[in-house]
Amino acid sequence: MNMSTSPSEVNRNLCQRCQGFRDLCGKGICPILVKAKSIADIQKTFSKTDFFGASPPGFFVGEYGYPKVSIGPLVPPIASEDTSIYDAEEKWIFKTMDEIIGYRTSLVRGKKRFSVKNAREPDKMLELTQELVMSSKPVDTEMSFIKRPKLDIDFSPRIAPSGPSGNIKKARLTENPKIPRIVDKIVSDTDLKAVGGITKLHDNKLNQRHITRLLSAGLFGVKKNRRLVPTTWSITAVDDILGKRYWKQILKQKWLEEVRVFSHKALGNLVLILMYPSAWMYEVFEYWLIGTSDAMAIDWETWRGRKTYARDVAGAYYCTKLQVLEYLDYIQRQAGCFVYLQVDKEWIPTGVWRFREIAKEALKQAPLKFETLEQAFVQVKKMLDYPLEKIMDRSNTLKIIKSQRTLEDFFPKDIHG
Repeated sequence: MNMSTSPSEVNRNLCQRCQGFRDLCGKGICPILVKAKSIADIQKTFSKTDFFGASPPGFFVGEYGYPKVSIGPLVPPIASEDTSIYDAEEKWIFKTMDEIIGYRTSLVRGKKRFSVKNAREPDKMLELTQELVMSSKPVDTEMSFIKRPKLDIDFSPRIAPSGPSGNIKKARLTENPKIPRIVDKIVSDTDLKAVGGITKLHDNKLNQRHITRLLSAGLFGVKKNRRLVPTTWSITAVDDILGKRYWKQILKQKWLEEVRVFSHKALGNLVLILMYPSAWMYEVFEYWLIGTSDAMAIDWETWRGRKTYARDVAGAYYCTKLQVLEYLDYIQRQAGCFVYLQVDKEWIPTGVWRFREIAKEALKQAPLKFETLEQAFVQVKKMLDYPLEKIMDRSNTLKIIKSQRTLEDFFPKDIHG
């Protein structure tokens, strides 16, 4: 499964093409101008080549140049304090965009190039970094750079940004990392396959972000197969591995009894989830209310699952699917599902994490319940800013459902009115 950033994701991220002055997105706040302000603030702090701070802990593995990749810790200029919020995506949907960008652009990223296979026999620098990411608490870290870190912040469709970056000359941890016993046990088991390690840590309630870091650092799997994994890939890989596990379980369950609609909006993103009585079917529609484009990303599957990567919706497909499957496993039911991901002008690209967290929040709420799919569509139309009929005209799973019924059964006149 190729999980690199897809053309569809790149096309939806207008920032690199606009550069802050072409007005391609129509946003009230320009990400490039926000970036410029952040850089101006950061430059006052990061003027030297030696640096000390408490890593959240944070860690990044790039994908450029794979199978040789740049890795290194993420460290803000704050020592001996709780800096966990700087990398705590699960807490960000109740923050402002300014706060989130402030957290991320304050992180200095150290870089050193390794072959992905070096995870099996790490040198001192890589071993230190692996030890850091095993920690559940911030770790005071010293870094010395060859040159002053370069101020270059990217707004990505897949991952949260970070601040200045530079090539590391040396680094050390100035305190012992606080490593959970279960993490130490799984990482030390060099006969346990990666899937088994990931699921065991999930069952032990380890934060998913922590699991993703461990996978990126090459700390899962049989020793001869261990390798560093680019952060963008590991995010989706963990979502996919855990999702497949729940999917196999819910296929054994009875169908949902009624139609349920869940929704939550935060940070200029709306996630609306519609579940209906059916064998497992899942379809995601992602559309951006930005610029003049009418483009929409769509990916789907039936009870047979997917054998290919969801290249249009990409990472958002897997992170929202995991939340839906966890919910269905919790209520011990099977269902079909439509997921609508609406991105407003307020959004600044800072990663796919927001769909995971907003979907999770939506599914905590009491759902709206309907007897029929038709009734639910009438309600959903009122909740979206994009015409529902345009979305559903392109639906693949609706074609399967309506093959035994007429289109008017699903879209009576009041939905078009």
